[in-house]
Amino acid sequence: MQPAIVMPMHDPDGILFPHLGATTPFLKEVFDCAFINLTAVTFERQPEQCDRLRRDPFFRVARCEKGAPPGKQFAQLYRDAASACPPEQALHLGFVDRVVYALGSEHRETFLAEVYGVHAADTPVLYHRSPAAWETHPDTYRRLEGIVTAVGETLLGGRSFDFAWCYMALKAGRLAALMPTIKRSDMSMLAEMVVGLQDQLRVREADWLAWEDPYILGRDGAELKRERETSAADVRKRLGYVIPMLQVLAEWQAADGNG
Repeated sequence: MQPAIVMPMHDPDGILFPHLGATTPFLKEVFDCAFINLTAVTFERQPEQCDRLRRDPFFRVARCEKGAPPGKQFAQLYRDAASACPPEQALHLGFVDRVVYALGSEHRETFLAEVYGVHAADTPVLYHRSPAAWETHPDTYRRLEGIVTAVGETLLGGRSFDFAWCYMALKAGRLAALMPTIKRSDMSMLAEMVVGLQDQLRVREADWLAWEDPYILGRDGAELKRERETSAADVRKRLGYVIPMLQVLAEWQAADGNG
């Protein structure tokens, strides 16, 4: 049974749609179908692109509630995909920008080989950015997200996880069982998922999780990296999910049996 890919999508400016269209043939090579839910503002501002996506039977497209925060969008998509698939089917949870970069760049063959090589019986798998992938990211991303990883190592017996993860594979039945335990509506729900799966997770490093923004935006990587590293607004954006993720870990540690 081929896996399905599951990706939330927010693209009001229509930047991602052309990339998704260009890489759809590769998605169809390895995935049974793609579950995508689009934010309401994306539907409003990109109606033709959304309609084109909905007409392709490969895509199972849903519309998010207007104003839904990211975590709520992700959770609804994951619940819908898990309930629509056989329990033993592998689901690959990714993000459109990361996936189209992996498929549209020099990492394509490595990514496709990874999808072919991971079977439902091997899951759940959490993909970490490899050292080479982290080198492409702004240093602020690595330092701030690394705080959550370091705290997690302290609280989870030395196990190291990327709580702000970009790609995960697991069985539909396992995802269905996990989602009722996920309570947060912001991006810290990604950390909740890792905590909930911690005892079963296998970790694999991936060079194809290199920084996607220069490719997506058509920008020089070094120039964009410098901009992000000196941007106070971007630091605030990172802290906006890093701090709640630390709270997830603190709450887990304080719960019965963990304190």
